[in-house]
Amino acid sequence: MKPIPAMLGSAALVLTPLVFAGVPKDLPLPTGTPDADEIAAQVYFVNHFYAFDNYTIKDTRDAITVLILRTGRGGVTSNTLSRYLNNDYPPDGEINAKDLAIFHSGKLRGTGMLIVDYTDDARSQTYSIWLPAIRRIRRFAEPAHDDAWGGSDFTFGDVTLRKPFHETHELLGTETFDDCLNVMEDVRVRELSDPPPPACEHKGKEVYKLKSSTKFDNWWYDYRISYVDTQSFADYRTEYFKNDSMVKIIDRDWISLEHPDPRALSWGYWYGKTLDTGHETWAVIPQDVVEFNTDIPERFWSESTLERIRR
Repeated sequence: MKPIPAMLGSAALVLTPLVFAGVPKDLPLPTGTPDADEIAAQVYFVNHFYAFDNYTIKDTRDAITVLILRTGRGGVTSNTLSRYLNNDYPPDGEINAKDLAIFHSGKLRGTGMLIVDYTDDARSQTYSIWLPAIRRIRRFAEPAHDDAWGGSDFTFGDVTLRKPFHETHELLGTETFDDCLNVMEDVRVRELSDPPPPACEHKGKEVYKLKSSTKFDNWWYDYRISYVDTQSFADYRTEYFKNDSMVKIIDRDWISLEHPDPRALSWGYWYGKTLDTGHETWAVIPQDVVEFNTDIPERFWSESTLERIRR
């Protein structure tokens, strides 16, 4: 998985005492108006599905998640994948969560990736990757935050690594979200015969406007502005800025599930675009593949599962 050149860089993180305060999986909803740090923690809670013991986007006979990549020149490639997240670990234990992704088609076909996130936020995540070409597992240290996830416009920071303490947060106020979410226009791939239209269900909702400035030196962005639902803490849109010019945008279509917690949401799609290259990514998740709080045994999140992946 090669990083997008525009996102290459080296990081020197400035840390202060108590900087590793993590987001608890039993984080309650705010009782009053939250401040910027509280909003950032709630957004992390939503994006890591802490409302569930586990969350799955599986592959079925009729539906599967499709990751579509389009270069600035218009070339299109696609991969299909399934992903399994497990949060069902005790708060006083060593492991906080496990995340297993399997690619089923495209250049990454047969590749599997198991990520272990630890309760100690000062400890790096561990990565075990099944490489089908050599039929072996390779274990890696935590990747750079700016490495591209699956060759996409989404970095490992966007998907798994970035935590609230990696940035400083400022609440710029509230406003009405007045736009439909972006989609990849005029694209057809075999795995997605009927692409969804732009999601407009979130238009008109009240959102927090949250500015998050990176603590990494000489980073590919200086700050992000996220538009966060004031009730569910779903981040519908995130705009990335360097020298006060927008360099990337990520839109997330969030779908409510039958659950008493308003933060119990599912992805409908992610859309990303890197503005200087025109490179686009669209991850479309059919709701038929979404499951949560299933009885999958914990041993599924293991290297043994990686070794059983069929190419």
